[in-house]
Amino acid sequence: MKIAVAAASGELGRLVMAELLNRMPAGDLVAVVRSPDKVADLAARGVEVRRGDYSEPASLDGALEGIDRLLLISSSEVGIRVAQHGNVVDAAKRAGVSLIAYTSLLHADTSPMGHAPEHFATEELIRASGLPYAMLRHTYYMENYTGRIPAALESGVLLGSAGDGRISAATRADLALAAAIVLTGEASGNSVYELAGDECFTLSEFAAELGRQTGREIIYRNIPEADYAAALEAAGLPTFLAEMLAESDAGMAEDGLFDDSHQLSTLIGRPTTGMVESVEKFLSL
Repeated sequence: MKIAVAAASGELGRLVMAELLNRMPAGDLVAVVRSPDKVADLAARGVEVRRGDYSEPASLDGALEGIDRLLLISSSEVGIRVAQHGNVVDAAKRAGVSLIAYTSLLHADTSPMGHAPEHFATEELIRASGLPYAMLRHTYYMENYTGRIPAALESGVLLGSAGDGRISAATRADLALAAAIVLTGEASGNSVYELAGDECFTLSEFAAELGRQTGREIIYRNIPEADYAAALEAAGLPTFLAEMLAESDAGMAEDGLFDDSHQLSTLIGRPTTGMVESVEKFLSL
């Protein structure tokens, strides 16, 4: 069985590759990347590296030739990624892939998150292709929140627009493990997994935990979406990214990232890594 991971050079892709290498021979794995030189270390371990660019349909046929199972990691290029994903799905169909797994968004069909429609549109493309599928609907990465720690420690304030929204975040490592398990397991096909952390937290609770662990007063300040976007832009983020992050926070205020189904921990066979442990790990770095 030949398994390919598209976007294997990214943070999630590398973690998935590491989990797959623990489960199967390197020669049965294919890393599909835009820049093969970025995964020279995988090639050195015996992984086959193929160039494939979501925006270049001609590159994808060769990248997916002979592939049995494919992990399509979603593009980060908001606004054009449905077309990009469609290119991969079309190539997967031509290649006769027996299972396509896609890293979608938690509750993509009903989510209030602003970018949910792009993920659900991709799901619909996959369903329409007739290929057996596994929708890996991801919550937000825990790293999205620990990444806010330096600014919060500097100012004593954690900014956001998420209100009291409950966030069932999960680490990239836990989500990568789930993907590897699905890719190497018995492929029943046409499955949807709502993958989220076992425990939820609000940003107020996150700030309080950060304060507890550092012995400092850290408060969460909830501000309007537009003001949060402006603050992110003032901190140096591009306008489109600042607006997207602020819009995401607004979706969290509506519990857009809450899930209590425990499907992730059931799939990986252990409790998910929680917020307290994640903060501890970040502070120890």
